[in-house]
Amino acid sequence: MPLVTATPSATAGQPRTGSLQQAFADAAARYHVPQSVLLGVAYLESRWDGHHGAPSVTGGYGPMHLTDARTALAGSRTHHSDPTEDPRGDDSRPRKTVRPPASGGLPDEARLPARLKTLRRAAELTGLPAARLRTDPAANIRGGAALLAAEQRRLGLRAGGDPADWYGAVARYSGAQDVRTASGFADDVYDVMRRGETRTTDEGQRVTLPGAPRLSPDTSQARRLGLRAAPAAGQTECPQTVTCQWIPAPYQQFGDNDYGNHDIADRPEDQDINAIVIHDVEGYYDSAVKLVQDPTYVSWHYTIRSSDGLIAQHVRNKDVAWHAGNWYVNSHSIGIEHEGFLTAPDTWYTEAMYRASARLVKYLADEYELPLDRQHIIGHDNVPGTTPATIPGMHTDPGPYWDWAHYFELLGAPFAGTAGADSDMVTIKPDYAKNKPVYTGCTKAGTCAAHGSSAVRLYTSPSLTAPLVKDIGLRPDGGASTTDVNDTGARATTGQRYAVAERRGDWTAIWYLGQKAWFHNPKDQPTAVPTKGLLATPKAGVASIPVYGRAYPEAAAYPANVPVQPITPLPYKLLAGQKYAIGERLTGEYFYAKTFELAPHRVVRGKDVYYEIQVGHRVGYVRAADVVVNAPPDA
Repeated sequence: MPLVTATPSATAGQPRTGSLQQAFADAAARYHVPQSVLLGVAYLESRWDGHHGAPSVTGGYGPMHLTDARTALAGSRTHHSDPTEDPRGDDSRPRKTVRPPASGGLPDEARLPARLKTLRRAAELTGLPAARLRTDPAANIRGGAALLAAEQRRLGLRAGGDPADWYGAVARYSGAQDVRTASGFADDVYDVMRRGETRTTDEGQRVTLPGAPRLSPDTSQARRLGLRAAPAAGQTECPQTVTCQWIPAPYQQFGDNDYGNHDIADRPEDQDINAIVIHDVEGYYDSAVKLVQDPTYVSWHYTIRSSDGLIAQHVRNKDVAWHAGNWYVNSHSIGIEHEGFLTAPDTWYTEAMYRASARLVKYLADEYELPLDRQHIIGHDNVPGTTPATIPGMHTDPGPYWDWAHYFELLGAPFAGTAGADSDMVTIKPDYAKNKPVYTGCTKAGTCAAHGSSAVRLYTSPSLTAPLVKDIGLRPDGGASTTDVNDTGARATTGQRYAVAERRGDWTAIWYLGQKAWFHNPKDQPTAVPTKGLLATPKAGVASIPVYGRAYPEAAAYPANVPVQPITPLPYKLLAGQKYAIGERLTGEYFYAKTFELAPHRVVRGKDVYYEIQVGHRVGYVRAADVVVNAPPDA
């Protein structure tokens, strides 16, 4: 089943044409590879971007994603390694601390899988030096063409000829170790070839792959690939269009009445799943999969591999993984980890991983009847702290370099304007490639490479020289927000919806953490689109209302054997007249699960109703009794 995609949008400006397109033509002719096949493979690997010679998460270089992992990648790490955080996020149980994992690196060269060292083979086939294959897009494309031709010969097939006859070579090019993953990659390539694509790359080059709607590849070649069978699916809950394996996280007791690394539950029978949380591992797939099998560590539901989109499921979706740092969110969400690093913008997320993730999320959204929007598909960096004390320690992945716009195009739910220019609400939507705010904190020198971003910066007044808005939760002393890549205090991200507070020329102000926050929104390169939806505003007669980090029930709802959970306001207040976009209407609920034995577990439901709102970069919750809901006339 082909993945739903949006028609590529027109790109402003005058992109360069010819040189990269010609490089594909020259390499195709040199190695007798159909040009459409070469373009299709490159699109699936990189969307034709060269990334200025920087490697992907798995050490892949250039448009053809030639891998040289030993050169590109250093030691492994994980973002769940902060010993001060509580990934479970539940006050009823002693704080769950996490020991930092031992640092590890990639295995020796001889033990690296072939998918992580294709650049060396390309150098042998082309006679070009490895350094040139990494940095020169034309050379990189030649290397990819040589590899495709070699795979075609290996299968005993003739070079050149009909693109339909290259299915097996394309499948093997993926580097996947099993037939199903390799075939899935090839299916995606041929879907792109049938549909056709036109895109301006990150270096300003216009590349076109004409569509061939009647192209029908010889999929019988999959039987000749010499690859192993697909990994055992076990208890996986995945769509048929991805390769999914069951690598279970342990539900195990240890130590002094401690247990890990998730909780057995009965979702969705007893609890509604109302969110899917997107994470990045801050590390590599293999180390993440190893860590999630440690009962003393934490857990998440799925991990997705960068090189080929392979998915591993670790926790059943009816059970509660410890992934978000907020127990309310944990007990109502599914967590998906992606191989990657938020502080390394040029260590790019691959198209294969984006597509596998989008297929999985679309499947889960259908299963649990979730709207495909940023109020239900959230980042870990959008999860609120549970109390004022936990706010500074909340995680910031997947960060400003995750391409939310492209991700939602793959989901078949692209962000678009739905209201007039004077709308009461906007959806953040900068041009990812052109939007390059300066970030710090990526290196020891304190700088981050210039890179496309999903985020826009928020100021106290309509000027790029004005101070950034403050986040009193992150800095109770009133300190200023910064440009650090992990500082979410003055950031709005693609797909998030905010109520408009004011417009002034090329600037738009939104209500954000109880204040006006301005972002640059010029008509010739807008960073937001006008939209419509429900807005919450404090009810008449009150100066301010509190915001909460969890939607727990009122004290009267708790049975005698379940301790009442405090409903602690966060430091943010919504002032009279301010408006905030509503994401979900919720009834207060608490899942009591503090013991390894299941008998004492309870789901406590109350009568208090809450609204999830976009309070800042993170979401928050307000009591329905505290607000009035305003709907646009045509909503």
